[in-house]
Amino acid sequence: MQDLLQQAKSILEQNWRGAYTIPTSRLYPFQWNWDSGFVAIGWAHFDVARAMTELESLFSGQWENGMVPHIIFHSENEKTYFPNYDFWNANVNPGAPTKPKTSGITQPAVHGFVLEQILENHGDNADVQAFAKAIFPKIVHSHRWLYQHRDPNREGLFCILHPWESGRDNSPLWDEAMDSIEIDKAIIGEYTRRDTAVADASERPTQDQYDRYVYLLQLGKKHQYDGHELMVESPFLIQDSMMNAILIKSNESLINIGKKLGIDTAEVEEWQQQSVQSFNAKMWHDELAFYTCYDVRNDKPIAHREIGGLVPLFGQIPDNQKANILNDYLINLHENNYYLCPSFDVESPLFDSKRYWRGPIWPQMNWMIHKGLKYYNFDKTADIVRSDFLELIQKLGFYEYFESQKSQVGQLTKGYGGGNFSWTASSVIDFLRF
Repeated sequence: MQDLLQQAKSILEQNWRGAYTIPTSRLYPFQWNWDSGFVAIGWAHFDVARAMTELESLFSGQWENGMVPHIIFHSENEKTYFPNYDFWNANVNPGAPTKPKTSGITQPAVHGFVLEQILENHGDNADVQAFAKAIFPKIVHSHRWLYQHRDPNREGLFCILHPWESGRDNSPLWDEAMDSIEIDKAIIGEYTRRDTAVADASERPTQDQYDRYVYLLQLGKKHQYDGHELMVESPFLIQDSMMNAILIKSNESLINIGKKLGIDTAEVEEWQQQSVQSFNAKMWHDELAFYTCYDVRNDKPIAHREIGGLVPLFGQIPDNQKANILNDYLINLHENNYYLCPSFDVESPLFDSKRYWRGPIWPQMNWMIHKGLKYYNFDKTADIVRSDFLELIQKLGFYEYFESQKSQVGQLTKGYGGGNFSWTASSVIDFLRF
C-alpha cells in the first residue's frame, strides 16, 4: 500500500497550481468547489499549509451574498473548458468578484466538515487554529446564503437550481424535471462542448442533457443568478437529499469547532435543529425505504434509490432503524456482485454502470459513506466500502469514477472519466492513513 500512497501524493503534487489543486489536467483545468474540499483533506496529511491555501483560494471567489461558486477561474487564459468564465458572465451579479472570475452556481457545502477534519489532525497547530478562526465566519456566511436565498418555504431545506450544483450532473434523478424543459435554440445560443474531446463520450452526459444544462445557465444569467427570482421561474427547483445532508453534517462540524475554539454558534444551532427535523420528516420515502430528493416545483418526491440517499448516514441523520435499512441495502448489493457504492439503483432500467452519475462508483462518495457507516458501528460494511474502492484503484488506476459491476471490471484496463484525479488521490491518502 506504500506504493499506492506515494502515487496518490504524486498526483496531488502534479495537479497543484501554486495556490490550488485542479481535479485533473485538460478535462477540469480550474478549481472546483467540492473537489477542493476533499483535496484539502488529503493535503492535510502531509502538507497542512497547502490544505489551508486550498481553502483560502476557493473562498477568494466567495460572493458578497455568501455563495461559494462551483468553479473558480483563477486563470483567464485557459480556453480548453466549456462553459468558461466568459460564458458564465457571473459579473451580471454586482456581488460577484471581478477577480477571480467564477461560475454562477454553487456545489455541496463540504467546507465545515473539511475544516473539522483538518483541525482534528492538527488541533495543536497555532497556525491551523488561526486559519480556522479566520475562515469560520466565511463558511457560516455560505450556509446563511443557502438558508436565506435557496429555501423558499423556510423549511430548513434548501433547493438547487441546476443539476451541476448537486455534483451528480446527469443522475436519472433529474431526468423528469430536465425533460420538461422545452429547448429554444435561440435562448441556448451556439456553444461547443470540450469535455467529449478529452473523455469518452459514452461516459459523459448526452448532448440533449447538455443543452438543458446550458438553458438553465442562461436562465441564471437572465436573473443575475439571484436565487429569489430564479426560484420563481426555474423549472428545476429541487431539494437534494445529498446536498442537504452534507449541509447538516457541516453545520454539526461548525458547532463542534465553535465549542473547541470559543466561537458563538447559536445561529448555526438554530438552522441545524430545523434542518434535521425537516429532513427526516420530508426526505424519507416509506415505500422505497430510502432517503429521496423532493421536486419542489411539482410538489412530489423523486422516487429513486441513489447514492445521495446514503449520505444521510454521514450526516448522522437517520435513527437506528433507518440506518439499519440503509446498511442492509448495501450488504445486498455486495452479495449480488456489485462493488460498493453504485451511484444509482442497480435494479432500475435507468441504471448505467459506465455513464457518469447513472451507476458508476465515485471515490469521494465512498469516503463519506464509509465515515457514516463507521458512526453507526457498521464496521463490516464500512470495511467493504473502503476495500472495494482501494481494489478498484489498484486494478484500474486513479480515475475520476469506476465500473460498479464486478463482472465487468475484469474486462477493463482503466477507470472512467479523467485520469490522475485529485479527489481519488486524496481519498486514497485518507483511507490509508486511518
